[in-house]
Amino acid sequence: GGSRRLLLISNSTLHGGGYLGHCQQHIQSFLGQKVKRVLFIPYALHDRDAYARTAREKFESLGYGLDSIHESCDPVEAIRKSEAIFIGGGNTFRLLKALYDNSLIHEIRRRVLEDGIPYMGSSAGTNVATISINTTNDMPIVYPPSLQALGLVPFNINPHYLDPDIKRTHMGETREERIRQYHEEPNTPPVLGLREGTMLLVEGDKAMLQGVTGARLFLR
Repeated sequence: GGSRRLLLISNSTLHGGGYLGHCQQHIQSFLGQKVKRVLFIPYALHDRDAYARTAREKFESLGYGLDSIHESCDPVEAIRKSEAIFIGGGNTFRLLKALYDNSLIHEIRRRVLEDGIPYMGSSAGTNVATISINTTNDMPIVYPPSLQALGLVPFNINPHYLDPDIKRTHMGETREERIRQYHEEPNTPPVLGLREGTMLLVEGDKAMLQGVTGARLFLR
């Protein structure tokens, strides 16, 4: 992981702001001036055309061109030629299944971990950057061949993490309880509960929280 550069965002939209508005300065700082075009992966949402339009509009406003992988006739070749990769949010199961279906798992890992191209994810795109999607909040609306994900970091993340609310009357499990249930299983990795408004910047073997809301680290 010596050359790895990741920006893992908890959420793409923060209350009161627009798409990626709360983290746009972090994105510009992360991508810098060397990157000219970003390859967007919209597989987490059903309407990929509309999703790509939203992402393209935002990244062009920040000074970057954007190509969407679903518009390419050869997704693997698109990954091989990309300067930077951004995987957007939506349903994590749908996203991971599409990554497997298009034979992109190995190629993304190679470009990020060996070639050192920047990788950005938000929500589901952050989930798939980790060891597995076992700690996603999403419903399994489709069935990927495995829950193992890209493994760009040696832990899992729970995006949109919510702290327990002592005033609540809802009796379902809290996020904290669900993550602790996960850790009751053997050989489960640490889980970073990433609150909305927070992102994790990974450079080599160093990870730094950015944003204002912080995170919780759960260890088995």
